[in-house]
Formats: sequence, structure tokens, C-alpha cells
Amino acid sequence: MAKSAEEENQQKAFGWAATDNSGILSPFNFSRRENGDDDVTLKILYCGVCHSDLHTLRNDWGFSFYPVVPGHEISGVVTKVGKNVTKFNIGDRVGVGVLVGSCKTCECCEQDLESYCPCIIFTYNSYNPDGTKNYGGYSDMIVVDQRYVLRFPDNLPLDAGAPLLCAGITVYSPMKYYGMTEAGKHLGVAGLGGLGHVAVKIGKAFGLKVTAISSSPQKESEAINRLGADSFLVSNNPEKMKSAIGTMDYIIDTVSAVHPLLPLLSLLKVNGKLVTVGLPNKPLELPVFPLVMGRKLIGGSDVGGMKETQEMLDFCAKHNITADIELIRIEEINTAMERLAKSDVRYRFVIDVANSLSQ
Repeated sequence: MAKSAEEENQQKAFGWAATDNSGILSPFNFSRRENGDDDVTLKILYCGVCHSDLHTLRNDWGFSFYPVVPGHEISGVVTKVGKNVTKFNIGDRVGVGVLVGSCKTCECCEQDLESYCPCIIFTYNSYNPDGTKNYGGYSDMIVVDQRYVLRFPDNLPLDAGAPLLCAGITVYSPMKYYGMTEAGKHLGVAGLGGLGHVAVKIGKAFGLKVTAISSSPQKESEAINRLGADSFLVSNNPEKMKSAIGTMDYIIDTVSAVHPLLPLLSLLKVNGKLVTVGLPNKPLELPVFPLVMGRKLIGGSDVGGMKETQEMLDFCAKHNITADIELIRIEEINTAMERLAKSDVRYRFVIDVANSLSQ
């Protein structure tokens, strides 16, 4: 039987998907589009496991579209390029992060802020303008418009570098935008997980004094000796928190669970800035009084645009910053998700896609 025109423009792909909000992943055959004139096809070698993957698999945010193939911390090598592609060649080491499309014409896109485009197309759990569905990096290959593909510097490893495509840019972007990069200033990093541990490293690279803020006292030694933090603050120790009141210029709040903001705001100096990048599934309570009385600012930030994400990768390569990872095989992913839900990972799972994904 002859193939339809639509089938002619598709190619087979294979990954692991969840089909309902149990979040359980299993082998899944699907299709990707054929490489277009502006496209880059890459063989996926590694994919980081983000907390957003877990939220989406379990429909915690209420907008999951099953089946879901997660993964937006993708690294690999280019296997095909379209005739209009000028930025990449076959064999290049590349990455794909949180987004794979935008309108390219709005004010945000023109300012290299594609991540804030109202027509943003996410790497997974989203749809293209033609109605086809996007699947993420827990799979063997992906086809992406060249604008949304990133070059990996030669000295940045593809496995430990993959989480930078979400975790790295999620903390780098607000530090740049909110002016939280002045050497000698004091940065607090709330939450010492996948985002937080990278924020500590990037903060130190900017020349900041960094305090890790965590509810887990057992993380103190590794925060200081392994990640390079200058000090450690136990967030559920009232005496320790009291002693740190008014000592910090900036705080990046990476906590993705519901938590009070008042204790963090109290740590800030006058004119201090608290920027939240975690995404709890319920609203947080915002106390206005300390903002007014301390002329403090609270803001939010998403991942950066493509230009800034490339800048972040180059910065991390220059300063030898990578994520601390636990490399797993794809068949271990469901156990990894259970551990991630319990914060039992130091500090990012990365799937060894090329060496473990097979039909």
C-alpha cells in the first residue's frame, strides 16, 4: 500500500512514555517529522531528568497531554542538516533545551526572549502549529529547527552538561537579569537540588559569597566541600535563621514544594532581591509588609532565550561548571522518578540514552 503524503514526511522514533497520570513510563513507538530545510536532526546520547518531567508525568499542573515522552535536557550529535542550516554540521555536539519553537516575529522573539513568546512550543507535552505533537528526549532522536539548537563547547561533557540546558539556564538567567552578579555580594540559594546545586557553582563563578539554604542538615558538608558554598544555613532551625536575618543581598529560591516566603525575605538586607524559579503546584503566600518596610523585591524568572542559553553554556565551559549527576539506564527511569519525588538524588539523574535505549 502506498504511503500518504503525511506518512512520507514522518520517520520512526522510539522512546519511553507515560500514558496516564500514574506517571509510569514504558517503551513507546512514535513518529518524528522528516528533517526540513531549516531543521537539524540529532541522535540523542543523554537526557537529564528534570523535576518538571515528574510534575508533567503525574499531571500535577493539570495540563498534561498523554502519551507523554518527557525530557528537555537533551544532548547528542547532529546526524542530518537541512539545506538552509548554516550554524551546524553533521557530527557537531549539540543540545536541545526547554523549547523547540516560537513565533519568531513578536517583541519577545525579536529581543532573543523566545522563552516568553506567547506562541512558545515546548520540547514535549505541546503541539506544533500543524497539530502534530511534540515528544521529548527520553527517546533515540529528535528533529528541531536550527534556531532552537545549541552548540556544546568542546570541553563541556555531554552527560554532565545536559542538565545545564534547563537547570543551568533557569538560575543563570535571573542572576543576569536582576543584576545578581556583582562580585563580593552575598547570594543565598534556597533548595539544594538539581537547580540549587548549579546555582551555587554559578554564583561562585560570578565571585559572589554563597550560602546554601536547605532543610536537610546532612547536606552541609557536601554543599561546602563539594559544591563550593561559603556557608550553610538550615532553614528549619529557628536559631540559625535568626542569626542570618538581614545578611543577604540576593536569594534564588529553587524550591518546588509549597513553602513560606517570609523566612527567606527576612534574610535579605534592605533593597534585597528574592527571585523564585521553582514551580510549586499550589500558590505561595506573599507577605507584603516586609517588602514595603525593607524596600525588597520579589520576582520570578523562566529559562532564558536561545542567545542567553548559549551564553550560559559558554560561561559554564569557561568555568568548568557541570551538574553533579547520577547516570542511569532508561529501564531504571521509574525507580529514578520515585527517588526524585523523595529528593533522593545527588543532584541530577541523567539517562544514558544511546547505551540503554533499544526496542
